[in-house]
Amino acid sequence: MMASPWIAALVALFLWWFSTGSILCAVRHADRGGPATRTLAVLAAMPLALLGAAGIWWTTGDTSPRGAYLAFGSALALWGWIELAFLAGVITGPNRTVMRPGVREWERFLRAWGTIAYHEGLLVLALVLLALIVWGAANPVALWTFGILFAARISAKLNLYLGVRKINTEFIPGALAHLPSHFRIARMNWLFPVSITGLSLLTGYWLILLANAATAGQAVGLALMASLSALALMEHWFMVLPLPDERLWRWMLPAPVTHQATRHSEEAP
Repeated sequence: MMASPWIAALVALFLWWFSTGSILCAVRHADRGGPATRTLAVLAAMPLALLGAAGIWWTTGDTSPRGAYLAFGSALALWGWIELAFLAGVITGPNRTVMRPGVREWERFLRAWGTIAYHEGLLVLALVLLALIVWGAANPVALWTFGILFAARISAKLNLYLGVRKINTEFIPGALAHLPSHFRIARMNWLFPVSITGLSLLTGYWLILLANAATAGQAVGLALMASLSALALMEHWFMVLPLPDERLWRWMLPAPVTHQATRHSEEAP
């Protein structure tokens, strides 16, 4: 049963929802205790990153459906720890101040980059190391997974910087309270259609490969990639469509105590 592409798609959907909710929940709890508690939460979750790295290494030669699932989960574990470190405010960037109104565009870009520079650098380093380990291996699912997440993140952050209709800041913790000031509300930006087209083509590409998969392991891996790409596409649409996507996780999180975030949703004048 686990060799079914439909089961793989459901697994990808569940892991996307559950891992996102787990990270948000951990950050929300840590946010109540201040900087020391946030750092402790990141250190306590370090085994997750180590297990992810070990799983990636161990599955490089496993072409079975089990290998595809383990490689996918291992890449998510490594990615999740890095995201936790960012949301907890431990690995972010040198700029932790609110954006001043009226700054020139080049300064706005440099300041926005400064809010995430260390985190993005860590992601690039992890991606390069993954490529060195997995490139040419029999099971490339971990590298594909991390690569899709990385590309989708860069696209999403650039769209938030350039401007989208809806920005959900409800889950931004106190350590990153300055971050929304670097976003922009706009009806549309030039990158959004490019992002949507690229993610749509990527999803279609995986589906075409899935239709011609030679083995059960390949079918599971390609179904996971198609599902992950489709979820990234859906997350991009959440930035422009009036859908209450925050309800997917709000019910499972404790109420914020130290930080009040708002949701911006409006048309640009």
